[in-house]
Amino acid sequence: MDWRAITFDWNRARAFLVTVEEGSLSAAARALGMAQPTLGRQVSALEEELGVSLFERGGRGLILTPAGLELVDHVRAMGQAAGRFSLAATGRAERIEGSIAITASEIYSAHLLPPIIAGLRRAHPGITVEVVASDTLSDLHRREADIAIRNTRPTQPDLIGRMLCEDHGAFFATPDYIARSGPFETPADLARAELVGLARNHMLIEGLNARGIPVTADNFPVQTGSHLVHWNMVCAGLGVGIVPDWLGDAEPRVARALPGSPPIAYPVWLIAHREVNTSRRVRLVFDLLAAEIIARLSGIATGAALG
Repeated sequence: MDWRAITFDWNRARAFLVTVEEGSLSAAARALGMAQPTLGRQVSALEEELGVSLFERGGRGLILTPAGLELVDHVRAMGQAAGRFSLAATGRAERIEGSIAITASEIYSAHLLPPIIAGLRRAHPGITVEVVASDTLSDLHRREADIAIRNTRPTQPDLIGRMLCEDHGAFFATPDYIARSGPFETPADLARAELVGLARNHMLIEGLNARGIPVTADNFPVQTGSHLVHWNMVCAGLGVGIVPDWLGDAEPRVARALPGSPPIAYPVWLIAHREVNTSRRVRLVFDLLAAEIIARLSGIATGAALG
């Protein structure tokens, strides 16, 4: 914006707007608490600043000129913005409204976010929420979402992130599957198990091998690109899967397949565009999500129930 091009005085623009709204100079002067001649001089000074006539001079009362008609809507918008500014400056603009899009993995979208969003909506009913269930950061980078919950640090320069805590995964399967194919007492025992695979399964295999679990591609007869489908396949008895321990422990259809295995820890990041520092709505939701996710995942880690 070229600030040097803005040369008029807002007080004079306000005098013009109030005169139009009140219908006469005398009524406008009363509304503003000033003398009518002073108000008239402000309107005349604005006309001189802008180089236009705003009112027709004559005995027919106040009639806007074509230039006045063109400018009054702009000045009215300025007046409304000034009113909102004044409310915010005095702390009275407590109601926050607008839409917010949150992207998270399918598991978090389906099982972690719903009670958090319910609390957000109770506290701020003017905010509407869209949940984008996705496992990639591309939706945030393409501005398809305002805030992302992810398990990796952001690398794009226009994104900022805050690591909230660690979540933990574990191996789960149905009791029938464990009885049929187990027992699984050591990591090496999983070499004879069927596991439910995920997208980029080679990375999962490499990670399991690094943990001393000697699985190969042959151990994954069923694969899916959806974490939610993966979870439901595990619950249906198709094999062993890795899911957050708080999710698996709360599901009566499954049990831990490798009870003595140390947890698989991974970070939980909250990520947003840099406008989180300038948008009150985005900042409010960002801070609420951060507090709730930390509390819930920490509570889960100490035995508290989710929800």
